[in-house]
Amino acid sequence: MLNYYYADTINDFLSKSSEEIVGEIASNSRTGHILTELMAWEGQIKILKNTLAAQNGYLYFEFSIPRMGKRVDCLLIIDNLVFVIEFKVGEKQFQKSHIEQVWDYALDLKNFHKPSIDEVLVPILVTTKAKETVFEIITTSHNDNLLNPIKANDKSLKFIIEQTLNIFKGSDSINATEYISGSYSPTPTIVEAAVSMYNNHNVDEITRSDADAINLKVTTRYISQTIDYAKSNKKKVICFVTGVPGAGKTLVGLKVAAEHLDEKKGNSSVFLSGNKPLVDILQEALTRDKVLQEKLRGNRITKKTARESVKAFIQIIHHYRDEYLRDKKAPYDHIAIFDEAQRAWNYAQTTKFMREKKNQPDFDFSEPEFLISCLDRHKDWAVIICLVGGGQEINTGEAGITEWIRAVENKFTSWETRISPNLYTSEYNATKAIEQLQLKSTVVFNEDLHLSVSMRSFRAELVSKFIKELLDIDENSQTTYDKIKEKYPIVLTRDIQTAKTWLKEKARGSERYGIVVSSQAYRLKPLAMDVRSPINHVNWFLNGKDDIRSSYFLEDVATEFQVQGLELDWACVTWDGDLRFTEDGWKSYSFKGNKWQNIHKEERRKYLLNAYRVLLTRARKGMIIVVPEGNPEDHTRQPEFYDSTYEYLKRIGLKAI
Repeated sequence: MLNYYYADTINDFLSKSSEEIVGEIASNSRTGHILTELMAWEGQIKILKNTLAAQNGYLYFEFSIPRMGKRVDCLLIIDNLVFVIEFKVGEKQFQKSHIEQVWDYALDLKNFHKPSIDEVLVPILVTTKAKETVFEIITTSHNDNLLNPIKANDKSLKFIIEQTLNIFKGSDSINATEYISGSYSPTPTIVEAAVSMYNNHNVDEITRSDADAINLKVTTRYISQTIDYAKSNKKKVICFVTGVPGAGKTLVGLKVAAEHLDEKKGNSSVFLSGNKPLVDILQEALTRDKVLQEKLRGNRITKKTARESVKAFIQIIHHYRDEYLRDKKAPYDHIAIFDEAQRAWNYAQTTKFMREKKNQPDFDFSEPEFLISCLDRHKDWAVIICLVGGGQEINTGEAGITEWIRAVENKFTSWETRISPNLYTSEYNATKAIEQLQLKSTVVFNEDLHLSVSMRSFRAELVSKFIKELLDIDENSQTTYDKIKEKYPIVLTRDIQTAKTWLKEKARGSERYGIVVSSQAYRLKPLAMDVRSPINHVNWFLNGKDDIRSSYFLEDVATEFQVQGLELDWACVTWDGDLRFTEDGWKSYSFKGNKWQNIHKEERRKYLLNAYRVLLTRARKGMIIVVPEGNPEDHTRQPEFYDSTYEYLKRIGLKAI
């Protein structure tokens, strides 16, 4: 149920004085208010009294949007329409950011507030002193009863509401009580979740609570119980949490870390990731938010100061490793959460790096062995939580989960292992290692350690299943796609300009979109996509539409290394000749010198397939796949390098545009 600071029928609102209404709003907000805020409410009330004199319905001031941590100035329910109104009292110009703001409010309700899904939502920006403009009442290709934002001033608002009612008025009126009390089940991005948890130590208000999402809470609760068990019984335990792409493994890790930030209880934790882009982006997002929150409180804080406290919450795994290579004492934290644990380095890669880069010729550990050994220094208890994605090893030397299991078997048999039964599936390639571990150490299986539902695409939770079937060349892929295509559009094109137009048309408000490609896609350069040209992933993911470095500009492309663990609302996946469909299966190529060469090593073929798995599971709301036509005059971009992949994707049901 959503909340608000003031609710009334329009008739009762019209009969009350402005002072009475402002007093009720201020009283319910339970915070101090500056004069400008009180004056803004008075201005809104005056405009609405003039606007609504002939209307019947319901009115709500400061209506909450929990996922965004903000409130809509005014929500009106009249007949079968919901008006989402944002006021800019005293301002003269319609700002793009203000239009996006009211659009985002309406989008949030449309996507996550159950009663709003089928209703007509009308976002209106009221810039009170703006010059009168021609307004348009426009629906979109989404066909979801959410209108494009309408621009109004204090004089035109009345006419706009009347005209919208004339066009969309139906025979049935909305039951305001049922609408307000309806379920709100948001799915935050990982950045939104991290900011919320860092500020509040919880994420419950901004995450789904429906039956499909219950797995998140069950998994988090089981891990917390394991931590209590280890501490009470002076045990050392390692947990493996598995999940489909987008299921919320990172969210679980961040939640556990946030709940154990209190060092006074002696069970402080640290969230560690080898995914540098993810850590950089989360640290920057938390830092920017901390500076902003302090500014709103009237305090000044430098980004450098803000970043120092953020680093205690989220760290890059290699910095942690290097610190305890230098310092032989037990770590400060008793709980270590390793995100994307499957990407830890194997013995060969770790020893080579330590020998060549760290001047450690006698280093004799794989990365999992050394990281476990750090926590093993504690004399009493410790817990390691490994968050594991199946089929997501994408770089040379990434060991997969078997290296962690072998580390326990070979050197840490006193540790108890708690494991998801799903580690037996083919994606993880860990069956033999688990069976060998059971002969030497305590292994407890628990289904609560598997996250089976994708939370990334709140529109269609079968997306990850479809992508797995697509890459497995599974004949069930077409059936699965038929189940998701109405809620989660995936379209196909051969033209990059068509794709860019599609992205911009589909994205609304501040919904983020961008182009993602394989790091081996060397022959997309004629399409102005150069994977060898480095991007600043922080700017790409966090900056706004006015920044040429952001994803919105569709100039810089991100690879699987920059997007793994993160998400866009809408994605353009551009396919190159590095991965080609044939009737005998996928063929993998790398570009060397002046030509494509077959990839023969099974490990490298797996990395490339996993790269496309990562790219194809980044979008929350939908995606377009570009398979270029190639060029018969370019021996590196022959049409046959692309045509078979394009025809395969068409055959499984993707619509070509």
